[in-house]
Amino acid sequence: MLKISLYISIILFSFLGYYFAHDMPTKSGEEITICHTGPSEMIAFLDDPQFIAFHPAPREFDFEAMGTMVSFPAADGKDAAGYLIKAKEPSIQWLFVYQEWWGLNDNIKEEAEKFYNDLGGKVNVLALDMYDGKVTSNPQEAGTFMRGTNEKRLENIVLAAKSFAGPEAKIANVGWCFGGAWSLKSALLLGHQNVGSIIYYGMPIREVDQLIYLNSDVLGLFATEEYISKTVIEEFALAMEAAGKELNYKIFDAVHGFANPSNARHDKEATKEAYGMALSYLQKKFR
Repeated sequence: MLKISLYISIILFSFLGYYFAHDMPTKSGEEITICHTGPSEMIAFLDDPQFIAFHPAPREFDFEAMGTMVSFPAADGKDAAGYLIKAKEPSIQWLFVYQEWWGLNDNIKEEAEKFYNDLGGKVNVLALDMYDGKVTSNPQEAGTFMRGTNEKRLENIVLAAKSFAGPEAKIANVGWCFGGAWSLKSALLLGHQNVGSIIYYGMPIREVDQLIYLNSDVLGLFATEEYISKTVIEEFALAMEAAGKELNYKIFDAVHGFANPSNARHDKEATKEAYGMALSYLQKKFR
């Protein structure tokens, strides 16, 4: 009974959200805008010291880059950038990798390289720079960077990467935390070119009227936490079901950020299992 009630509430909320966002004019004739779930929703957590405490400063480690930084034009007139590892042979298969709130640091580049190697070097891997060059290991500064993001600029970065990959590109997405949320947002922005999305403990979009446009299923790899909570994840699952989309997910008995090897709270066993699920998912997408 509780599940049915929650299911009905999600559909009703989504319908009302769509109605007020698109069909209700103000007296001046302008459209009302509403807050949506997903990436921007996480900004509300930045004033909570406990959320900050979930993100201890990453440990330093040795890293030798095999890829290169590239730039490409965006619609707003400002170039976007990313860390690119090109496939060994020409390929229309791409994996977009999305950073944690620290920025495009060595950990994300290393994760990009790991996926590249384990996919046999057959997929172009591009880790997008969502902060336009800003990187930090300080939690407070990371929160400032995340708070200072502009949603339209972030969308332009994703769309610029889409153009860079080309109109024939088949693109999957993966990201962690801030980037986990953007993995799903990217999947929506990519339209028919999207072939998959992996969310590592990121805040998911839960509007049915948006999720119906997904061109793929989704893999969710979540942590045990109170922010991107079990309730939020179950709402997401019901919204995906209502949208007619497939979601496979697991809530690991581990803290937020468990899959980051440079995190002091890194959980090796959970990381191994989650990565195995992620790799298997991508191998099927890039078969």
